[in-house]
Amino acid sequence: MNVPVYHSPGTPRPSVIQLAVKEKSALYAAFIPLFTEGGMFIPTNRDYQLGDSVYVLISLPDEPQRYPIAGKVAWVTPAKASHGRTQGVGIRFPKDDIARTLKLKIEEILGGQLASDRQTQTI
Repeated sequence: MNVPVYHSPGTPRPSVIQLAVKEKSALYAAFIPLFTEGGMFIPTNRDYQLGDSVYVLISLPDEPQRYPIAGKVAWVTPAKASHGRTQGVGIRFPKDDIARTLKLKIEEILGGQLASDRQTQTI
């Protein structure tokens, strides 16, 4: 079902990003389990502000389905960040069925790795 999205005059349309995660290790590094609804780190050189709307089409390793997520920028990692962190944004997933399904699928793929202390692109 396609639902039109209306924006108030003067409100910028959300940018669209395609994120194809090809490996489990990349998924582990990008997933943000600290957000209640889940989230994802997206490497980008584009400037974003906290609260910006972002529409992301996410595909997971070995999954043909793409998940459309209408998220919000929850943090920004600037260029030349300390400890060699990649420039990009952390997107908070919305409270909806698609995001809930995506979060559960990511948790299923990562399994016990979620309790790991390996470094990630996130917090």
